[in-house]
Parts: sequence; structure tokens; C-alpha cells
Amino acid sequence: QVQVVESGGGLVQAGGSLRLSCAASGRTLSSYAMGWFRQAPGEEREFVAAISWSGGRTYVADSVKGRFTISRDNAKNTVYLQMNSLKPEDTAVYYCAAGRRATSREILRYSYEYDYWGQGTQVTVSS
Repeated sequence: QVQVVESGGGLVQAGGSLRLSCAASGRTLSSYAMGWFRQAPGEEREFVAAISWSGGRTYVADSVKGRFTISRDNAKNTVYLQMNSLKPEDTAVYYCAAGRRATSREILRYSYEYDYWGQGTQVTVSS
């Protein structure tokens, strides 16, 4: 079993940047596909970005394309979400997830495909 913990959230003005980190313990993340999701108050959890366990493929939601980038450092057992040009509508709790049932280049885009979830980190973007 793997445990994942998010960090890096906070309060930022519109147009600003944040980098979220997702650190793993228990097992190496190198064979897990990883993803970021977010949930705003009163809304359903939505997909943000995903990366294959090889790191060779990434995918981001249309709502954040061109602004957010997902990456991973398997040597550090950490996945990142670089968020630039933040907007108030990006305000949400951001969750990191790990999926063990994926091939090396597979992207997982749906929450049910993931096996392990962090507790989330709050991102608030002020206008």
C-alpha cells in the first residue's frame, strides 16, 4: 500500500503561481500512474491532470491546458503540479491519487481508476 501526501497549497492572487507536490511513502511511486483532481465547494470532484508511471505521457483537462503542468521525479518519489496564471475558478481542494493498474504509458483520467488518495491541499485564488 502507498500513502500520498499533498503540499504546496495556499492563498494566491489571480495571475499568480503555485506548485503542488505529492510525496509518497510506503512504496515507490515509480510503477503507479498518478493524477491530480480538485473539488470546489458544492461541486463534484473533477479531473485536472495525469501522468503515466514512466513519465512519458501526460494529459491535462481543457480547463487548465496551457496553465498547469504535471511532472514526476521517481527518484524523489514525488509528483508535481505546476499551476500558473491562476484564476479564481481554480479555487478548490486539490487531491493527488495513485493508480496501480496501469501500463507504463497509460493515462488514468477517471477517479474510479485510482487506488490511493491523499487528504488534499487547499488552493485559494483571490480576484
